[in-house]
Amino acid sequence: MTRRGFLKGLLGVILAGLFAATYGFFVEPALRLRVKRWRIRRDDWTAPPLKIAVLADLHVGEPYIGTHRIERLVKRANALGADMILLLGDYAAGHRFVTRHVPIAEVAPILSKLQAPHGVFAVLGNHDWWDDPDAQKRGAGPNLYADALNAVGISVLSNEARKIPTAGIWIAGLEDQLAIVRGAGRYDGLDDLPATLHQIADDGAPVVMMAHEPDIFAKMPKRVSLTLSGHTHGGQVRLFGWSPIVPSRYGNRYAYGHVREDGRDLVVSGGIGCSIMPVRFGVVPEITVIEISSKEL
Repeated sequence: MTRRGFLKGLLGVILAGLFAATYGFFVEPALRLRVKRWRIRRDDWTAPPLKIAVLADLHVGEPYIGTHRIERLVKRANALGADMILLLGDYAAGHRFVTRHVPIAEVAPILSKLQAPHGVFAVLGNHDWWDDPDAQKRGAGPNLYADALNAVGISVLSNEARKIPTAGIWIAGLEDQLAIVRGAGRYDGLDDLPATLHQIADDGAPVVMMAHEPDIFAKMPKRVSLTLSGHTHGGQVRLFGWSPIVPSRYGNRYAYGHVREDGRDLVVSGGIGCSIMPVRFGVVPEITVIEISSKEL
């Protein structure tokens, strides 16, 4: 290789690196949004077809996710015509590059404009608990994020299951699995799967479970038709279907998308915001739409 050829190659590598950095830090996380759709058919789905829109990991904080972007997100979600809208937690900002923390008191009234025939439901994420010092001291609720959402009419399910007669399903929500910080990388979860399942009648109606972290899916019984999670952000960097870093003890197994194991279905949303670092590459912020029905349709 000539010296000139080497310099051209080096310049190309540098420019490619600058482009990737600019895109990953400023374009994909701040400007892009897609609707990602999954269609699931199940033999045991006895309810009418259901279209669910999922908003996960908003991580609201300037300059990336401000109130104006949440307003646009709500309008986009409403325009999808979903039967049910589910919020999967982590409304609090999750990285150190936030120029202004947006309190949930400002965000909740915007989210209250979400509309769906069978309702809007939510669970909390780990950052919502970590951002509440009083709850951390108590090691339990009440939680300021749950209070704010409930106050505007969004039902926050904390180890709770409810029958939705209009949809012919049960909707359930687990409390967060990493809620209380104990230090040295240790956390106590407030989730109680057995207590949540105990509230569900053996009536044959399908169960949709909201759980912020997807790791609980490994323990989910077949009574639950569909588990919906966020938390991972798809790894935030994802190349050829693989993420180098995933905040899950199962690694890429539950990193992103539709997973079917032992006849059970899980969908992990890539979410909207970022944590640790404000970077996304190959995981465009998304509203996740799941259309689930019987195989006979």
